[in-house]
Amino acid sequence: MSKILTPLELKVMNILWGLEQAFVNDVLEAWNEYPKPAYNTISTTLRILAEKGFIHYQAFGRTHRYYPLISQPDYQKNLMSNIIQNAFSGSVSSLVSAIVDNEYISDAELAEIQELLNKSRQ
Repeated sequence: MSKILTPLELKVMNILWGLEQAFVNDVLEAWNEYPKPAYNTISTTLRILAEKGFIHYQAFGRTHRYYPLISQPDYQKNLMSNIIQNAFSGSVSSLVSAIVDNEYISDAELAEIQELLNKSRQ
């Protein structure tokens, strides 16, 4: 799956990944920003996510319980692959350089990354 989610779709997916399955009201209840979006906004977003193949649902009369079809780690891997290929011409070192040069990373995070790299070489 190479589709990229919009910010609203990603927010809804993050909630679904956390809840594992949810009705529209469950998504709204878990929404932690104010003002909360309208019921119809979330309902439409969930329908679009289903059309895109990110989620599916189980019908209960006129209401639906939604659940993810892709895991958060799988989406993140696909997204990073897309970013590396399209924004950085396939160069991981260019991506890392952009992150470090723009101060998006703290010294603690940099040390953690270095530790991960050392572990991956063992």
